[in-house]
Amino acid sequence: MGEEGYPYGMPMNHFYDPEDGNIWFHCGKKGHRLDSLKKERKVSFCVFEKGTKTEGDWALSVRSVIVFGKIEIIEDLKTVAEITAKLSRKFTSDEEYIKSEIEKFGKETVLLKLVPEHISGKRVKES
Repeated sequence: MGEEGYPYGMPMNHFYDPEDGNIWFHCGKKGHRLDSLKKERKVSFCVFEKGTKTEGDWALSVRSVIVFGKIEIIEDLKTVAEITAKLSRKFTSDEEYIKSEIEKFGKETVLLKLVPEHISGKRVKES
């Protein structure tokens, strides 16, 4: 919840860790998002894929997942470096670039660890 009780949501890159079952995000140490999370740890997170079409069919098939849980704010630099490297590998395999970015911005980065309490998914074929 944001200021004056309004729901607050925004798209964010995420990293799902199958080893611990948590979903990780990163952000800066200041701002509306972090202020809101310090007031209310309960969140929901939704992700869906672009979808696919079968050749010759107009209907789009889409899978989505919604997660309800609580956020933990993590500032430990070792954990920040480890998790942001894993998140970065979703987008690039350039280890030198990843290392450089963590060295430049790691001290200004906070991790948001979403500990799921309920996960629900669905597959929809429009038609």
